[in-house]
Amino acid sequence: MYQQHHLPDEDLAYTVLSDLKRVVREYSTAATESSCPEVRQMFTQLMNSTLKLQGNLFQTMQSANMYNTASPALRQEIDKQVKEYQQTQQKTTQYLQQRLGGAQPSFQQFGQFQQQQHQPHQPYFM
Repeated sequence: MYQQHHLPDEDLAYTVLSDLKRVVREYSTAATESSCPEVRQMFTQLMNSTLKLQGNLFQTMQSANMYNTASPALRQEIDKQVKEYQQTQQKTTQYLQQRLGGAQPSFQQFGQFQQQQHQPHQPYFM
């Protein structure tokens, strides 16, 4: 007779949580690499719904004491990272403004800029 071996609920939950995290990363990559606005929007919506599902599973696991959170980060380290990301965002915005003739960059303008920089026949993914 065939015996089935089942993983404990905690191991199954960790497996699903890890898979959801991976799927979010892949949807995020697909959305950022998409040159078609409709495809970008579809992957963004899929990413957001998967993020919500991942968050719900995390909350359930945490309330069932199945998930140990990491130690708290130092506030100064968080502030440092936020400042670095803001500087990167500012540099990117300045670069786009220079390339787009001083106009405030938008995703649509950036898409047009990308199309000018690549071959005439754009695939859905860069």
